[in-house]
Amino acid sequence: MKRVLIVGAGKGGSALLNILNATNILEIVAMIDINCNAPGLKLAKKQNIPTDNQWKSWIDKNIDIVIEATGDEQVFQALLEHRSRKTVVIPGTVAYIISELFDEKQELLEEVELQMRNQALILNNIRDGMIVVNNQGIITFINKSAEEIMELKKRECEGKSIETIITNTHLPEILRNRRREVNQKLTLENGKQIITTRIPIINADNLLLGAFAVFKDITEVVKLAEENTDLKEIKTMLEAIIYSSDEAISVVDEQGLGMMINPAYTRITGLTEEDVIGKPATTDISEGESIHMRVLQTRRAVRGATLKVGPAKKEVYVNVAPVIVDGKLKGSVGVIHDISEVQALTSELKRARQIIRNLEAKYTFDDIIGKSPEMKIALEQAKVGARTPATVLLRGQSGTGKELFAHAIHHESDRKHHKFIRVNCAAIAESILESELFGYEDGAFSGARRGGKKGLFEEANNGSIFLDEIGELSLNMQAKLLRVLQENEIVRVGGTNPIAINVRIIAATNVNLEKAIMKKTFREDLYYRLSRLPIYIPSLKERLSDLPLLANHIILKINQDYGRDVQYISEKALTALKEYHWPGNIRELENVIGRAMIYMGLHEKTIEQKHLPDLTLNHSQQHGETVVLTTTEPLQTAVEKYEKNYIKKVYEQNNYNKTKTAKQLQISIRNLYYKLEKYQLAKGGRQ
Repeated sequence: MKRVLIVGAGKGGSALLNILNATNILEIVAMIDINCNAPGLKLAKKQNIPTDNQWKSWIDKNIDIVIEATGDEQVFQALLEHRSRKTVVIPGTVAYIISELFDEKQELLEEVELQMRNQALILNNIRDGMIVVNNQGIITFINKSAEEIMELKKRECEGKSIETIITNTHLPEILRNRRREVNQKLTLENGKQIITTRIPIINADNLLLGAFAVFKDITEVVKLAEENTDLKEIKTMLEAIIYSSDEAISVVDEQGLGMMINPAYTRITGLTEEDVIGKPATTDISEGESIHMRVLQTRRAVRGATLKVGPAKKEVYVNVAPVIVDGKLKGSVGVIHDISEVQALTSELKRARQIIRNLEAKYTFDDIIGKSPEMKIALEQAKVGARTPATVLLRGQSGTGKELFAHAIHHESDRKHHKFIRVNCAAIAESILESELFGYEDGAFSGARRGGKKGLFEEANNGSIFLDEIGELSLNMQAKLLRVLQENEIVRVGGTNPIAINVRIIAATNVNLEKAIMKKTFREDLYYRLSRLPIYIPSLKERLSDLPLLANHIILKINQDYGRDVQYISEKALTALKEYHWPGNIRELENVIGRAMIYMGLHEKTIEQKHLPDLTLNHSQQHGETVVLTTTEPLQTAVEKYEKNYIKKVYEQNNYNKTKTAKQLQISIRNLYYKLEKYQLAKGGRQ
C-alpha cells in the first residue's frame, strides 16, 4: 500500500482527500496546511487522519507520494529538494484538475437526482392515472392519481401481476402483440369508468421491456351524457369535470346553441368561448355535419363519428349523447378526441406491413404450437437447421404446417434480415416456371420486359427461398435446380453468363419422393442434394396430445379475426375432436373450430360438443348439389356443368387439398389448377 502525504488542505486538497481515502491501495499519512482553519484539516480530523502545519517533519517518514495541493511554486520546489529519491511529488495543477473533475461529477450527479425527483413529482401530480408493468406483467410503478381512481394503495399493487389488480386489463395483450391502444373504454372493479391509452415499452434494440397505461376517470362525464339528469342542477359539477379533462368537451342547449366548452376544446379546435358560446353548433365544423344537431333531431347518442373542426381543420372523432329531463330534450354533450395519434399509428402500421412484405418471414418458432415428443423432435431438428446453411427438406402431410416451419427456420437463421421468397412449384405453369425462378434477359422471348427481369432466386440473394411442393417439378426443372444446388449460380432464360447467388433453399413436399424415384418421376441425385437435413413434421393424428394446445391457440386467433370472446373448449368437445382421424390436419382443425365459433351465440364463452359440425358426415353429403341438365343445351355445356360439380365434390371431400384431389381425379396438379381457375372453384376452398 502506497503512503501519501497531502500538502494543502484547501478545496483541491479536500477533494483529493475524499477521492484517495475511498481507495484500498493508498494510505493517507497526514494532511498539511499552514492555515489551521483550512477545510481539509477539519475533514481529515473527522476521518482520524493526522494533521500538521509543517510538512518537513513528515517528508522523511517513508513517504511514497507527495501531492502538492497549495498551488504555490515555491512549496513545490521545496518539496522536490527535500524529498527522498523514491518519493514522487505531484504538482498542484494536477490536484486542481482532479478537484474540478470531482466537482463536475458531483454537479452531474446532483442534476440527475434533481431530474429524477422532478420526474417522480410530475408523475405523482398529474391528474391522469399511470400504471407501468414489466415484460412479465408485474406492476413496477403506480402514481397517486391511479391509487385514487382504483381506490387502492401503492403497496397493494407494486410487485403483483396486473391481472390480479385489474381482472379485465388489456395490458397482457399489449405485451403479446406489441401494439398500442389509444382511448379505450374500461370499467374498473369499483365501478368507475375510465378512458385509457396503453403503450408497449420497446428499447432501441427492439426488445420489449414492458408496457404502461395512462387513464382518466370519465364516470361522471358518462353519467351526464347517458342518464336523464337535470342539466341546470349539475352544471357546477359538469364544469369542474369538463375543465379538468384533457379531452375536448362541448355542451349545447336544445336549440343547438353553445353553452359550455373547456380549455382542451380550445386547444384542439382553436376556437374560444367568445367564438362558440351562444352560437350554432355548426360554428366549429370545417368539414362534415354537426353531430350535436343530429343527436338533437334523433334523440339518440352517436359514437365514433369523424369530422374536421376549427380553422386548422383538425381531424377528430366525437361521441355525443342527448340530455333528457322528464322526457324532454334539454341539450346534448359531446366529447371530442384528436385522432392525429391514430393517424400516426396507421402510418407506423403501413411501414411495418411494408417491412413484412419485403422480408416475408412472418412466423417464428414461438408461433409453432406443440409439446408432444414427435413435435419436439421436429422443432429441435428445425432449430439445428436454422443455425446451419444446409438445405432443408420439410416432409409431411398437407396441412401440417410445413410453411410455418420454413418461416421459422429463416427467421432464426443469420439470413433473417434478408428476403424470404415463397414459391409454390405446382401453382406456376411449366412454361413460365423457369423464367420466374431464374429470370430472363432482354428479348429472351416475345412479350419479355425490356432490360430483362430478375428471377426469384436473384430476389432471394443472401436470404432464403422456400420451394413448396417440390415433388411436382418436371424432370427438366429438376435438372436445372440441381445445377443451382451444385454450382451456386443461375443462368437467366436467354442468357449465357452465369450469375453467382448465395441462397438458402428450404424445400417442402407431401409426396413420397422415394416412390417417385422408383417411378423415374424424381431425380435421385436431386433427392440426395435436398435431403441433407430432412425434417418430418408429424400429422395431427400422430400428436393428438397437442390438440388442446392447438385448439386454444386457434380460438385466440379466430377471436381476433371475428371479434369474438370465446374462452374455452369443453372436455367433451376435445374428446370428440380426438376421436376424429383428421385427414386435413391443422388446416382442417382450424376449419372445424372456425365453423363452431361462427354458429355460437354471441354471449357463449365455451365451445361445446353441440357446436362442432358432425365429423362423421362426408363433405359431399353436407354440401351436395344437384346439376340440372336440359336436353336443349349443347353437349359441351352439359359436360362442363357435370365436370365442375364433380371436381367441386372431390375437392371438398379432400378438405381442399389440391394434391389429393388431383390424385383422386387422376389428373396432373397443373391441370387441376387450370380447372379450379376455369370454374372459379379456387376461391371457395383453402389455398
